[in-house]
Amino acid sequence: MPARSKRYQVNASSPYSSDNRDVVDIEKQPSRPRRHYRRDSYSSYDSDIEDDSESSSSVASYRPMLNRAPVAPVRRSRSRPGYRIPNRIMRWLCLALLAFLVLFICTLFRFTFLSAVTRVNVPLPKPAAKPAQWESFPLLKRYHGGIRSLVSRSEQVPEYPNDNPEILGVVSAEGANDTIIQARDQTLPLSSSIFNPYPDYSSAEYVKKYGEKRDCFLDEDENLRIPLVHHYPGVPRGFPDAAMGSNEMIGIQDDVCFDRFGRLGPYGLGYSVRKGGIGAGLEGDREGAERVWNDVPPVDFRRVDWAAAQNRCLASNSHRFRDLPASQSDRFRTMTVGAPDAKQAPQDEARSDGKSYLPRTAFVIRTWNDFHYTPDDILYLRSLISELSLLSGGEYTIHFLVQVRDETLQIWADDEVYERVLNEALPAEFRGMATLWSERQMNLMYPGLEETWARGLSVHGVYRSTYMPMQYFAHQHPGYDYYWNWEMDARYTGHWYHLFDKVINWARAQPRKGLWERNARFYVPSVHGTWEDFRQMVRVQTDIGTNSPNNLWSAAGASRPGQDRTPESLKAQQQQQGDKPIWGPERPNEPDILEVPSEGIPPTTIDKDRYEWGVDEEADLIVFNPLFDPEGTTWPLRDDVTGYDHSTGPLPPRRASIITASRLSNKLLQTMHHETIHKRHTMFSEMWPATTALHHGFKAVYVPHSVYIDRRWPTQYLESVFNAGRNGASGGARTSVFGDREHNFRGSTWFYSAGFAPNLWKRWLGYKVDNEGGEQAELAGEGRMCLPPMLLHPVKEVEMIIDDGEEKEDE
Repeated sequence: MPARSKRYQVNASSPYSSDNRDVVDIEKQPSRPRRHYRRDSYSSYDSDIEDDSESSSSVASYRPMLNRAPVAPVRRSRSRPGYRIPNRIMRWLCLALLAFLVLFICTLFRFTFLSAVTRVNVPLPKPAAKPAQWESFPLLKRYHGGIRSLVSRSEQVPEYPNDNPEILGVVSAEGANDTIIQARDQTLPLSSSIFNPYPDYSSAEYVKKYGEKRDCFLDEDENLRIPLVHHYPGVPRGFPDAAMGSNEMIGIQDDVCFDRFGRLGPYGLGYSVRKGGIGAGLEGDREGAERVWNDVPPVDFRRVDWAAAQNRCLASNSHRFRDLPASQSDRFRTMTVGAPDAKQAPQDEARSDGKSYLPRTAFVIRTWNDFHYTPDDILYLRSLISELSLLSGGEYTIHFLVQVRDETLQIWADDEVYERVLNEALPAEFRGMATLWSERQMNLMYPGLEETWARGLSVHGVYRSTYMPMQYFAHQHPGYDYYWNWEMDARYTGHWYHLFDKVINWARAQPRKGLWERNARFYVPSVHGTWEDFRQMVRVQTDIGTNSPNNLWSAAGASRPGQDRTPESLKAQQQQQGDKPIWGPERPNEPDILEVPSEGIPPTTIDKDRYEWGVDEEADLIVFNPLFDPEGTTWPLRDDVTGYDHSTGPLPPRRASIITASRLSNKLLQTMHHETIHKRHTMFSEMWPATTALHHGFKAVYVPHSVYIDRRWPTQYLESVFNAGRNGASGGARTSVFGDREHNFRGSTWFYSAGFAPNLWKRWLGYKVDNEGGEQAELAGEGRMCLPPMLLHPVKEVEMIIDDGEEKEDE
């Protein structure tokens, strides 16, 4: 034991101990076999030290010697195998995997099968639409000529139609510059003068026939007169001729032009708001504008009451007209006890003094209660009232027919609400001239109509039945002989009285023979020649038809030599065929016939007539676009027919005229009224008056006024496009311009979708359009524009530069 203890102490002592007796020289000790020990737990740090001790003796020399008994070596234990999943569970897992794979494969097959059977619509980008042919034609430039380039119509060479535009000096830059230089170095070559289209009211002949016409004034003291419209002789050099129609042919003075101050200066354009003007037209070229107010000073329109002025005018000239019967009351509002006594319509008896009565005409302007009136609209309305009513001595009576769009307003149950809505519907200066109506009122007046909801709209709505309130207005105010249905977006660069007077006279002079056939075509003077040539051409087309590639009903002169593959059995059906001319009433099916007094029964057969029937007969319907046959066209509203029996046959014969601006006789409106209340008949707005006239043999006339176009169309091509229907007419076929091909009207001056009309009106007012025109162009060029008389539609929401004078007042 002592020896073992001593050895323990030696082993336990430190090699750096001071007791050298206990120091053992390890290098001199015999080597021992290396033993490796396995521990159950160790760290990476311990493993590193152990490895180092076996490989490096120098490091091992510093390891302290353990003084305990050596540990017995640990046997390396065999690694235990991992956990084994039971075979039963393994089989279920494999079976589930197999089922999933089978289901997945079946799903793929199902999608493959469905994609092969079902058509998959893949949205593809649509290619850009091919531009229309007319868009490739060059634009005309001389519509915007100014007052410094005026020449007489006889000396003028129009820019269009003209196959050699190079001959026009104004087309070349040199010629245009020469005109500008001459204009800048001189004063205006021509001066404006008063335009007076009225009859000579003071002549002995007129006084003997109609009596004395008394002047009308704006104020009660009869001191405030209206300045008269001014015009310039001639037209701008190179101004294009009309593409369709002819003002000269219908009697409108076409060798003059109107600038904006001569035309609208009498109604407030060109002087400030502080002086009672509109506050616009104070910029741009104003040379010579003051001549408008030389004879009559500018009017302060802030003090004008148009309703009172019109009533005074009618009263002072009442001896020239028949007495107006009292207007009928709305019985649904007044709840009259018993039936009122029947009143006979006034007869056309002669006056006791041997004079004749003038016809009374109501000029009805269609609008709505929340319409926004711009300064341009105010000028437009003032011109209508002045030129048609006051200056004519009451030959026209201006009315506003105002639609109340808000159906919740109790205008029929409360008089105060009615008056409030009526006063708020119009600017203050026009109050007292309006009548309200609503779609619910029309539903009450005309109940029981077949409701097809065409285009998702009610048959009593203003879109489908524009003339329904006109029918009821005529029924309530039967004292007028004629009623103009007019719109807020129409404009005329000439004089209103002159336009309607010439239109009415020309329509009165038209014979009935061939009238419906001429009504169906556009008159293109550059192709058709004179009106007599046009009339004979229409007669030939009607009698024997046409034979051209554009006519689907010809003998297919459509086929070129050597390319005729038409079967012989069909050639007999494709022979050139004419049309049956309309002579007298064109009746609908027997159950739909409603006979009324004064129908247009011909006095003789069409062969025996020598263009005599209808001459000097007043027209029952006057329109400004052709009366085309909608049957077979692509016009989307052709089948909007209500109340007619077409279960056993086709729809009744129809006619239509796009744009509802028109004149209707009292007889026509009363007939339309009775058709609706007795037979429950009506049609789409632009079809209803013309079709009623067709069914009853009334006289309907399309007046071919001048329609201008903004591009250089080849004239033969233009005529073939606009008269592309059956046998040279504008309708009756899918090739008609009315329907899918209405885009051809965009460059014209008179159509509901015309884009040239508003642009031309704005340029004429002195404003920039598409970065052209405006004040600088006028001052540096030919001066302000001057246009001959032309109807423009549509013109909406013109933004005018208004100087209200507030800054000057503050200063």
